[in-house]
Formats: sequence, structure tokens, C-alpha cells
Amino acid sequence: MLFLIFSILSSVIVGVIFKISRKYSINTTQIVGWNYVFALLLCYFIFSPDISTIDATAPWSIYIPLGVLLPSIFLFLAASIKHMGIVKTDAAQRLSLFIPLLAAWLLFHEEFTPLKVIAFIIALPALLLILSKKTENKNNNWIYPTMVFVGFGVIDILFKQIALATSLPFTTSLFIVFGISLAIMIAVVLYELVIKKVKITAINLGLGALVGIFNFSNILFYLKAHQAFAKNPSTVFAAMNMGVIIIGSLVGILVFKEKLNAKNYLGLVIALAAIILITISQLGY
Repeated sequence: MLFLIFSILSSVIVGVIFKISRKYSINTTQIVGWNYVFALLLCYFIFSPDISTIDATAPWSIYIPLGVLLPSIFLFLAASIKHMGIVKTDAAQRLSLFIPLLAAWLLFHEEFTPLKVIAFIIALPALLLILSKKTENKNNNWIYPTMVFVGFGVIDILFKQIALATSLPFTTSLFIVFGISLAIMIAVVLYELVIKKVKITAINLGLGALVGIFNFSNILFYLKAHQAFAKNPSTVFAAMNMGVIIIGSLVGILVFKEKLNAKNYLGLVIALAAIILITISQLGY
């Protein structure tokens, strides 16, 4: 569970960085672009992936869609927050949990214990209660949160497949995926520089570096968790999402002084119960 805890903390820190960055004049595209620059550099210098082993036999059917989806969903996430608000966007992102859970059953043929089934059943109302916050944003351009919902769900499934792949070390796979994502973002940033005349600024570089460090950490430990729970992918899918919600909510309450209603607190308690049940189910009970 240690890998999961590190992944959850890294994910929450990325969210905190984006939350703090809203106070400044930033360019999300540049931050996402720099994020992949630093993630790629960390992957290269820490793991020294053997690039010579990359050939046509590598699982490109996983690498390419994942490499394209990662930066695309970052941008859709930002657009969804802008057009639909944080509450609706967060709901779409967290409810995407049920896509990989279905995949764990249908694609990875995982056997669900009664405890784990109970945990998943109570996870849905917990999510809905946590996300039942009033919002002044009445826009209904649902294409953005829909893309966030589907995108995050598919990304989880693809990461699971990378963790299971044996043709290349997962660190080399990570390097390839980050490389594809960086290529996508270079094209987008260049478009903004040339067509929209957007300038590259130091604050976007600094925030991008921070996001890159913790995004790299998040994905690295997420893959390690999937390897550790190879036969129980649903454990990783559920614990990751519910853990991020609980820790993220606590940070919001304690650090950013966000106000939660009674339904939100009830949802957090139920979510915690779901994670405890999932943990117990892993102990063989």
C-alpha cells in the first residue's frame, strides 16, 4: 500500500499546485508542456532507460493513445474547470473510477470478494455526497466533463496494461509515453506562440517544473502499485481515487479553509469506510 500512498500524495500535491496557480496570470498549456519536459528528464536521469531496446515489437497500441491522452485530458480538465466549474469537473474526474472498475472485471477477469463488492457499492454514494456542493456555474457544455470522465477512465486502464507489459521495462515505457506527450505539447505551445502570439513566461516554467516532478512521482508509484497488486487492479483504481478525494478534501479544509456541508462530511466518512474495506479484502478476509 506504500506505493499507493505515495501516488495519492503526489496527485494531491499536483492539485494543490494548480489551485495555488489560479491566483496568478498563467498559461495552462505552457505549464503542461514544461511538466512533460521535467517528467521526461527525471525519467531519463533516474532510470537511464535503454532506448536501443525500443523497436516495432513494443506495445505501441498502448503507448500512442496514452501519450496522446495524457496531455489532452490535462487541457480538457482546464477547459472544463473554465466552462463548467470545479465542482462538476471534479465529479466527472472522480466518477471515472467506475470505468476501470468495469475493466478490472471484464478485461482483467478479476475475482471480486464480497467485501470488495460492498466497498464499491458504497463508493458511489460516497462520491456523490462528497461532490454535492452548490455551484454558481449554471453552464451546461457537457462535452468537457464528458471527455474528462471518459479520458481519465481510459488512462487508468492503459496504465494497468503498461504495468503488465513484459516486452520492455515499465520505466522505458514511461519514457516513451512522456516523449509522445511532450511532442504533442510542443506542437500546441508552438501554435500558441506563432498564431496567438502568447509569450513564454518564467512563472509557467516554474509551475511546470513543480507539476512535472510530482506528476512523474504520481505516475511512477501508480505503476508500481499496479505491479504490486497485479491480480487486483480494482484495489489500485478504487483506493487511488478515494484516497485522493479524502486527502484532497482534508487539504482543502485545513489549508485553504474550504467549507464543506454535512453531506460532504458524511461522504468522506463513507469513502474512508470503503477504503478500509478494500484494505481488509486485500488481507484475505
